[in-house]
Amino acid sequence: MEQNPKSEGKCLFCGKTFAKAGINRHLKTHLDEKLKTGKSGVSFLVKVEVQKWAPKEYFLSLWIDGEAKMGDIDTFLRNIWLECCGHMSAFRNPKNRGNGWDFFEAIELMEQGKVKAYEKLMEESAGEIPMSRKVKDVFQKDLKLEYEYDFGSSTYLQLTVIEEYSVKAEKKILLLSRNEPIQWLCDKCGKVPATQICSVHVWEEESKFCNKCAKKHAKECPDFDDYAAMPLVNSPRMGVCAYEGGTIDTERDGVFVNK
Repeated sequence: MEQNPKSEGKCLFCGKTFAKAGINRHLKTHLDEKLKTGKSGVSFLVKVEVQKWAPKEYFLSLWIDGEAKMGDIDTFLRNIWLECCGHMSAFRNPKNRGNGWDFFEAIELMEQGKVKAYEKLMEESAGEIPMSRKVKDVFQKDLKLEYEYDFGSSTYLQLTVIEEYSVKAEKKILLLSRNEPIQWLCDKCGKVPATQICSVHVWEEESKFCNKCAKKHAKECPDFDDYAAMPLVNSPRMGVCAYEGGTIDTERDGVFVNK
């Protein structure tokens, strides 16, 4: 069934709720105030969204210090949205992408422990950004980066630098806002919020089920009770691989609850 749920998030600074389309404009007003009281440095307001495949309602708004490394962002994204089985990941600048890369050359360099040579090859040919690179040496206003987690059952994200500030962030990475749990209705009955998802049918029209309809689906899908039943979580990786939730902002990591 077609669903059009709301996507909105709370501001860390004032607790007010805004739609996805307006939250970063609001956050900028708070960060402008930080310029008056914060320590001198460099930091960035960054929007993280789904690039493809997963629903567009998911988003993160991050305040990232320039001294942080790309690997710090990678770890944060894994811990809040992605980590399931220790898959590989990469940041890429599409504007720096060359004419492709030699897979066997890359594997050989890694097997030989030539990390620097491997990073240079990937950066020059695939636009890949080394995890060791400092954020201040990569980011600038309006930059758009691609991020991929798991090169098999991939989750694709896009990072957009909304604004650059001449002040240090209060942490390496501070979560300023995140979409509240989304009200996904049961794809079967369409009446009550879904609580489970079938990983076998995750790309099909009926994959999210309330508890009652999940029991009916189990009779139609022999894999559901065996391994395919997974909890709904507040992440674009919901229902993929073995992902069952994150370790950051866990109070927003569950299913939608009427208040």
